[in-house]
Amino acid sequence: MSALSPRRASVLREFFSGVGFLFRGFQIWITAPRLMLLGMIPAAIVGIAAIAVLVALIVNIEVIAVSITPFAREWGEVAQAATHFAAGLALIVASILVILNTYTTVTLMVGDSFYRLIATHVDATHGAPPEQQPQGFWRDLRRGIGEGLRVLIPTVGLAVLVFALGFIPIAGGVIAATAGALLGGWLLVVELSNIPFESRGFHLTARRRTLRASRARALGLGAATYVVFLIPFGAVLAMPAAVAGATLLTRSVLGEDARLNDLAATPDTAQEPPHERRDNKREGR
Repeated sequence: MSALSPRRASVLREFFSGVGFLFRGFQIWITAPRLMLLGMIPAAIVGIAAIAVLVALIVNIEVIAVSITPFAREWGEVAQAATHFAAGLALIVASILVILNTYTTVTLMVGDSFYRLIATHVDATHGAPPEQQPQGFWRDLRRGIGEGLRVLIPTVGLAVLVFALGFIPIAGGVIAATAGALLGGWLLVVELSNIPFESRGFHLTARRRTLRASRARALGLGAATYVVFLIPFGAVLAMPAAVAGATLLTRSVLGEDARLNDLAATPDTAQEPPHERRDNKREGR
């Protein structure tokens, strides 16, 4: 077996580093259990509606699968059954992508104040949280709805792509599910990181650009969150941890923790004026 190339190894390391942010988010239950419980309230409220929609889809999936594959009506019984099964499976996988991302957007809007407290706690725990700039409620609400729609609209297009992948012979279901986790995970992490990025003055366009610069790390958190959200009631339990993990990811991609470590390692030098630091370097101090 050939060894991984340095580039591929680096990508995998970054990806699993992102996965680790979700597990670190769950650790916030130890330091702030009451805060995390508060974060479960909006997740549970919105989750009831999301589960109802998914259950209704699954109950009626056979009828829906037949209705969306009229081209198979003249085929043989075996070919019809296989087509209906593939269509039903692909539709469920694609619908899950839309439901999970809609659930995340709506939950963050409903529980905005709770999740801001969680993000602030994570920043305070890890040192030097950014100063919150006061902004008007209605302005924040309008921007939040607008950015939420800008994230959800591409979700529909990606869901159509995932649905189409489900028709690939034999491996279609696996390919569609994998694509759903990766594409849906990316959309999740863009939405989950809204609060910590916004508190630093980064809105949707800047947020996407920053996350793309650390795509593997961001995708690791997003894909891990997506998979955990698939577990029954997993989204309710994991939502506060996902927000905490997204805050940790934000600090990481913006280099905040690295800067704090540098300041802690060289406190005296950090306080020196620039011309004094240059003089010290010349003298070997």
